[in-house]
Amino acid sequence: MREDFIHFIWRQVRFDLRNLTTTTGESVSIQDFGRHNTNAGPDFSGGQVRIGGFQWAGTIEMHVNSSDWYLHGHETDPAYENVILHVVYEENRPVYRPNGERIPCLELKGRIPKDIINTYWRLQNNENWIPCNNQLHLIEEPARCNWLDELSRQRLNSRARRFSLRMEHTHRDWEEAFYQSLARALGGRVNADAMDMLARSVPLRVLLKHKHSLLQLEALLFGQSGLVPEYAETEDAYVTLLRREYQLLRVKHSLRPLPIAAWRYLRLRPNNFPTVRIAQLASMLHRTGQLFGKALAAADTKELKNMFEVKLSNYWRVHYRFGKEGKAGNRRLGASTIRSILINTIAPSLVAYADQRSDERFRERATEILQSLPAESNSVLRRWSQLGYAARNAADSQALLELKTNFCDAKRCTDCAIGCQLLSRPYNAEEEGPLLTLNEEAQVYSLMER
Repeated sequence: MREDFIHFIWRQVRFDLRNLTTTTGESVSIQDFGRHNTNAGPDFSGGQVRIGGFQWAGTIEMHVNSSDWYLHGHETDPAYENVILHVVYEENRPVYRPNGERIPCLELKGRIPKDIINTYWRLQNNENWIPCNNQLHLIEEPARCNWLDELSRQRLNSRARRFSLRMEHTHRDWEEAFYQSLARALGGRVNADAMDMLARSVPLRVLLKHKHSLLQLEALLFGQSGLVPEYAETEDAYVTLLRREYQLLRVKHSLRPLPIAAWRYLRLRPNNFPTVRIAQLASMLHRTGQLFGKALAAADTKELKNMFEVKLSNYWRVHYRFGKEGKAGNRRLGASTIRSILINTIAPSLVAYADQRSDERFRERATEILQSLPAESNSVLRRWSQLGYAARNAADSQALLELKTNFCDAKRCTDCAIGCQLLSRPYNAEEEGPLLTLNEEAQVYSLMER
């Protein structure tokens, strides 16, 4: 058993309230179960409990076993000195305050309905792709849609907080933070970290000093990437010129290049090679240096997409890598890459801006962007679709990715609206199978005691 199960039982009041007593025999009456605290400190705040003949108001802490109090170091944390009630599955050790006073303890063992334990056991102990794989069809569409909307908001807010943290590192420079975030998005899954490091290694203010020259922008970015090959007698004139420009600019701006080992080409399509992505980034900056300002001013998603219509220099129209000529083409950003930039850079930056300026219009615009984009496509989303959860748009696909990664994979069923609804449903043996056997139940209690 995990502590979040105790939280769920308490939040939903899914235990026998009759004749409640502390483990020392004092009567317990709960007037207010409190508010769940997801930050540091005791698990619930604002609780009101009558113990014996005294009324108490304050915080409530929960554990599977009472000894977890000491395992978690609460005895030395002042935030836990005023806990009014310790709620546990089982008290295996009395808990005392620093002054020697015993903290009242309410034990839930034997008070939790067997059908809830049965459902929880089955959710936590199976090898399915998601814990509720076989019960997902029991959730009605309105509840499903509401939860996906909430997950989409959570994922967007999480990424906005990440953007805000980047803002702090760039001394609250919106354009710099946006440029770094854009570079990371251009790197895709394989080269995201390398593109991020590249953007950090050559600040936007340096690049904007050379915005008028696409060659100098390419020299700075390619030189910093470490991808420019060593001198060779048979090399292209462009490579020679690029190296010469970078050597001058490197000294002028006191730059240090990245190691070439930071970059990956394996299993990438040529259009996704880091060399092509760097050339595209240079082209965007050559076209307009104030990318974040342009994103703020964009009237709609179509205008945002137009920001990423790049026109590469002649060399990169016929090359994918240095020295290796390929089929001529515009090397445009693909629709999926532009969608990724809108999802991972544009929308989070707008939400961060909305929070900073207290202007909800930008948050609404970010939501509208996700809802206007087609759903992403990958193996995770295809599995969801097979289970009847097909994403309607990018907001849905982001929600489903959030659900799988941060709830299903971690088996956080008691924090998930779908899991909570399954745990709260009246037990149906035909749909969910028989209750646990005596042997299975023994295994449950054995796990609870660990």
